[in-house]
Amino acid sequence: MKDYYLVVAVLGIGLALTILTLIRRDHIQLRQGLFWIAVAAASLLFGIWPGLIDRLSQAAGIAYSPALLFLVAIVVLILRALFTDIALTQIRRDLRRLNQRIALSESRDDMKR
Repeated sequence: MKDYYLVVAVLGIGLALTILTLIRRDHIQLRQGLFWIAVAAASLLFGIWPGLIDRLSQAAGIAYSPALLFLVAIVVLILRALFTDIALTQIRRDLRRLNQRIALSESRDDMKR
C-alpha cells in the first residue's frame, strides 16, 4: 500500500472518530453526523481500496479518475447546501410563527388588564 493511501485511510478513521465524539457530546445532531460519517467511510474505503476509483471512472466513461472524485464531491456539496437551506428555511418559518404566537399572547394579556 502506498503512503498516501495510508494517509487517506487514517484521515477517514480520524474523521469518523471525531464525528462520533461530536455526536456523543451533542455538538452535532445525528442527522448531520450521518452525512459526515458517510464522508469518512468513503475516505476510508478509497484509502483501503484505491483501485475502486479507477474502476468506477472506467464504468462511467471518465478517462481521468480524479475527475470523477471532483465531480462527485461537487454534486454532494451542492446537495448538502440545498438540504441545509431547506432546514434553515423551516427553522426561520417556525421561528416567525413562534414570534407571532408570542405577540398574540402578549396582546391578549394586555387587553385583559
